[in-house]
Amino acid sequence: MNLLLDTCALLWLASGDPQLDESARQRIQQASIVYVSVLSGFEVALKWRRGKLTLPAAADDWFTTVVEHHGLTPAPLDLADAMRAPQLPDIHRDPCDRFIIATALRLGVPVVTKDPHFSAYGLTVIGQEG
Repeated sequence: MNLLLDTCALLWLASGDPQLDESARQRIQQASIVYVSVLSGFEVALKWRRGKLTLPAAADDWFTTVVEHHGLTPAPLDLADAMRAPQLPDIHRDPCDRFIIATALRLGVPVVTKDPHFSAYGLTVIGQEG
């Protein structure tokens, strides 16, 4: 099985934060491919630049290191995702999350997230157990 991390799940995985529960960690370890959206890289860099996120390195270096260390596969944003995200039902208003949702729908994969809005789009959600 493959899956996609949302931005918070990526941050929690990288830092060992217990908000990423043990069940989600096991699913990540067992997955054939663990995707992370390139939009998560954008979101991390934007929050870091604005001082809303502290990282042990510059955002671009941090993101690259985390992707390599955890064996993640960057999921590019394609034209279909860019066109689908604004057409999604207006359940979730965060534009970065809407792109992540569109990517997950295109890839047909579950999303690791605690965000309750993701399942409203028909996605399988991993991480809302705890």
